[in-house]
Amino acid sequence: MKIALIIENSQAAKSGVVHEALSEVAGGFGHEVFHYGMYAPEDKASLTYVMNGLLAGILLNSGAADFVVTGCGTGMGSMLAANSMPGVFCGLVIDPTDAFLFGQINDGNAISMPYSKGFGWAAELNLRDVYAKLFDGERGLGYPRERAEIMRKNRGILKDLKAVTCNDMLTVLKNVDQDLLRATIAGERFQEYFFANATDAAISDYLKQVLAAEPALS
Repeated sequence: MKIALIIENSQAAKSGVVHEALSEVAGGFGHEVFHYGMYAPEDKASLTYVMNGLLAGILLNSGAADFVVTGCGTGMGSMLAANSMPGVFCGLVIDPTDAFLFGQINDGNAISMPYSKGFGWAAELNLRDVYAKLFDGERGLGYPRERAEIMRKNRGILKDLKAVTCNDMLTVLKNVDQDLLRATIAGERFQEYFFANATDAAISDYLKQVLAAEPALS
């Protein structure tokens, strides 16, 4: 599985801690982690929690990532932004129990974590435990198990509902503020990771046009 990590500007100083924990745990299960930034507070390309959501939508809908790990100070903003995107089902995960239940009941494709609120002593241990519960074993089995079928059915209903209430990702990209989009994909490793992994040609082609275009004059 291709896992994308996205860190927003207020939490960029913790990027290394989060990346190390995620890579260590997910790599142990055979998954590959792609860190799309931010990498440090002084990065030229700065991501807000709104951009986190847009970037999550781009990566998941293009096939560049199978799962997104993101967050912000409380985790709320990135979760809301991610869930505004088509095809993104993001849960707020604070502890290992959240991670287990999200994986078994909701079986979504993204999580958002708080990297400021409650992020204190031994926070890196909580990160590792969360990722272990999230990526170990088969997901979507239901909890409790006897409710597995109704949970599976409800996931399908939610997916269908979101398909009706959201535009497709290419339409989103064409209609979103293009300066916002350009800033969202300005990370130093975006092009290296994205174009090597994306499977949706239409999204890839459009983003190549955006990257090649000159920014509008203010």
